[in-house]
Amino acid sequence: MSEPARIDLPSAGGHTVAVFRWLPDAEPRGVVQLTHGMGEHVLRYGDLADRLTALGFVVQGQDHRGHGATARANGTEPGALGAGGWRELVADVGRLVERGREDFPGVPVVLLGHSMGSFAVQQFLLDHSADVDAAVLSGTTLLDQLEGAIDTSGPVDLSAFNAPFAPARTDYDWLSRDEAQVDAYVADPWCGFGLDATSGAEMFAAGRDVADPQRLDAMQKELPVYVAVGEHDPVSGPVVLAQALVDRYRTAGLTDVTFRVWPEARHEIFNETNRDEVDGELIGWIRDAVKV
Repeated sequence: MSEPARIDLPSAGGHTVAVFRWLPDAEPRGVVQLTHGMGEHVLRYGDLADRLTALGFVVQGQDHRGHGATARANGTEPGALGAGGWRELVADVGRLVERGREDFPGVPVVLLGHSMGSFAVQQFLLDHSADVDAAVLSGTTLLDQLEGAIDTSGPVDLSAFNAPFAPARTDYDWLSRDEAQVDAYVADPWCGFGLDATSGAEMFAAGRDVADPQRLDAMQKELPVYVAVGEHDPVSGPVVLAQALVDRYRTAGLTDVTFRVWPEARHEIFNETNRDEVDGELIGWIRDAVKV
């Protein structure tokens, strides 16, 4: 994997958000912005970034509040977003989109959110779908539908998603069929944690906005959206809650929504045993969506 550059992005409340940016060798043809999931960090996406930069895309992404280098820079505990932190995490997505537009004017911007990052992207798009040229949601679900199925009174516990795979080799078999990828995740000190109770409650409360038909109706109808999940991803239902998200977008009048279910795959489709195929199809969709 290539080494990305680091940029410190000013945020609200005196926070500094750590951004990592991979650059192509040639003139950029577009920007792909990665928005990572809960209990991980953006450097885990280096292989996908390398594939995209080889095709001329700038790839950038932030470590969210309470995650990775951003948590270290601000002296916060893993999974603690701070008061109003979920709202600002979503706003940080927009701050980085704006920075990408400033640094690379005139090229399309694709916003890619995985898992918790996809929830932030869903909410960002309600008011800012015109700010990007395409959106990708992986390992995604509808928070307002998931909320009633899990205990939201305490901290978010990621290992709870492992129940369908019992008896399991690790607490995180739900992530991928690739044992080496699971072991790397388990060994990473900046992976495996959830959100604290306050941050989790804020995230779920904000997720209800995606059930509001008026908010959905405000989205750009021509925005290309690619929703991709694993068949056995417990976060997406499996599948049924991701399908419900797709149905909402189509009912709201979005005309270019693609839904891809990867057979047998689990939550992290970009770290799955068939990740070359997954990456290849995604890249093909991105190139078609933004005409590059």
